[in-house]
Amino acid sequence: MEIQFKEMIDQITHFMKTEAKTNTVIGEAFQLGEFSCIPVIRVGMGFGSGGGEGEDPKHGHGEGGGVGAGMGIEPIGFLVSRGESITFVNTRTNSGLAAAFEKVPELIEKYMEKQAEAV
Repeated sequence: MEIQFKEMIDQITHFMKTEAKTNTVIGEAFQLGEFSCIPVIRVGMGFGSGGGEGEDPKHGHGEGGGVGAGMGIEPIGFLVSRGESITFVNTRTNSGLAAAFEKVPELIEKYMEKQAEAV
C-alpha cells in the first residue's frame, strides 16, 4: 500500500504545481480599445491524505488509503493600463458604503415613481 499511496500523493502534488502557474493566477493579457488588460485571479488549494491498516480476528488483515485535493479559481479584478497609467479594477461585489452609493440611482427612481403616483 505504501508505494501506491506515495504515487498518488506525487501525482496530485504534480497536478497542483502545474495548475498554479503564473498564467493561471494572472491570466492572459488582452486589448480593449486603447486599454491593455490583465485578469487577476485568486487560486486556492486544499490537500488531504490518510491511510491505515489493522487486524480483525473475524475478517483478517485490512488496509486502505486515500488522497484528495481541491482547487478553486476566482477572478478578483483586472490590471488595466493606458499610456503610463496603471489601475486595478476590482470585480468583487462592493459592500458597506460603496454598495449603498450604487443603490442611490435606483432609490431616486423609486422615489420619483411614488411622487408621480401621489399627484
